[in-house]
Amino acid sequence: MKSKKEQAVSAMKPRAFWRACLPVLLSGLLAPAAWGAYKIVGPDGRITYTDRPPVGQAAQALSKPKAGVSAVALPYELQQIVNRHPVTLYTTRECSACETGRQLLQSRGVPYTEKTVDTPDDIRAFNAQENSTQLPTLKVGGKQIIGLQQSEWNAYLDAAGYPQQSKLPPGYAQPEASPLVPPKPPADSKGDRRNDDDRPFAPTIGNPPEGFRF
Repeated sequence: MKSKKEQAVSAMKPRAFWRACLPVLLSGLLAPAAWGAYKIVGPDGRITYTDRPPVGQAAQALSKPKAGVSAVALPYELQQIVNRHPVTLYTTRECSACETGRQLLQSRGVPYTEKTVDTPDDIRAFNAQENSTQLPTLKVGGKQIIGLQQSEWNAYLDAAGYPQQSKLPPGYAQPEASPLVPPKPPADSKGDRRNDDDRPFAPTIGNPPEGFRF
């Protein structure tokens, strides 16, 4: 016959097991399924997804994921880090340092949001928001790193808890970059009323936007 102590230990084991498994189970239940181009409902009601049109079988064509939204769910632990310390990368066109910064984040498997600073509106918003005139700029949570300093970027990512080796699931795709300031709607039939200062422009290599340095 078990002693009271042994009975108490036996009763605690199932509770400890479920406490350990519950976050993993919830992440699996709440995470969206990997995106496919077609949804197939079998005769038994089972649903499958595929990126190729099925032959001889009815299927529902699905829309692509929205810009800025990943089609594949992140692992639970990585999602917790992203929630606590989201990473944002500010870039511009024709910027080799910006591309190097992207490669650094992607090589470590860091999920990040990329905001482009290409138009005068973007520049004004960036100056007001980040109080900086240098690109690329990285933000890890509330910490700002101005310019490409790989050792400093890695140090902040380490401190935030991001793994040094990628733990992204197969099929994960980095969301596309989006302008810091959403583009204005097209001009009406009466003509384009925008001032010249509001028109987008494309900086060229060796000739960055006025007031910026790489």
